[in-house]
Amino acid sequence: MSSHHRLVIVGSGPAGLTAALYSARANLNPVVFEGIQPGGQLTITTEVENYPGFPGGIMGPELMDAMRKQAERFGATSMFKNITKVDLTKQPFRLWSDVEEYTAEAVIISTGASAKWLGIPSEKEFMGYGVSACATCDGFFFRGLEVIVVGGGDTAIEEATFLTKFASKVTIVHRRDALRASKIMQGKAEKNPKIAFVWDSVIEEVLGKDENGKKSVTGVRLRNVRTNETSVLKADGVFMGIGHKPNTELFTGQLVMDKTGYIITQKPGTLTNIPGVFAAGDVADSVYRQAITAAGSGCMAAIDAERWLESLHD
Repeated sequence: MSSHHRLVIVGSGPAGLTAALYSARANLNPVVFEGIQPGGQLTITTEVENYPGFPGGIMGPELMDAMRKQAERFGATSMFKNITKVDLTKQPFRLWSDVEEYTAEAVIISTGASAKWLGIPSEKEFMGYGVSACATCDGFFFRGLEVIVVGGGDTAIEEATFLTKFASKVTIVHRRDALRASKIMQGKAEKNPKIAFVWDSVIEEVLGKDENGKKSVTGVRLRNVRTNETSVLKADGVFMGIGHKPNTELFTGQLVMDKTGYIITQKPGTLTNIPGVFAAGDVADSVYRQAITAAGSGCMAAIDAERWLESLHD
């Protein structure tokens, strides 16, 4: 037997939890399926210093807990379950968490995007302690320090260029002998005196120290893919610039997406190609990818969903 809801939100993070807050205040009693990473990418972030209203900064998980409690105060329900299958082809929409079935009149998708990582244990160990996938979020912490950016596409060059505002030196480590980035971006990087390049190389290990529970990065062990020689490069931080992947596999074939998999919405709103299905946050944003922009689009999706649900009963 399935349980029916007026509004189901798939995914949490700033987009999903802001959508929950606004839709709960509109008496829609939303149910939020928080998925495999409750609170989204901010839960693997240490200190968030660029979210308005927190002059001293706030820990990522703490910010998400506060958002969740605020939404629950007005009647939102958080379910720490993963949606494993959806049928958006007809009303009511059907969603499954393994064998449990749920139906909804409207759905907001806020499943976010995942940064691509190297997949080595040391990277995980220092994540949030010098290893990052967001220069805009964390660049400020590396003022006057030396950092490494991994990658050779537009993402890597954008991150590296941004980091030169803070870091004393930015070294781009790329596994090939030429960049994949657009010519304009390449030219910009090559002209920047703070940017250096290490070609034909991959990171084998992130090196660091742990002094009384305070972790920090000290460098990386590189391997040259042509010669197999290894070397150590000193650095205070490592940024992944190998792109992001939107978490949209669940909706393939049902929602219109761009070639990378980001859900396409009907601007200026959040409506997808299916009436009653809305998308908010990084799942539909390949450009800004910030907590504050995700929260803003979550608010928009909730208002769009409320108006759409109202129109059904006019």
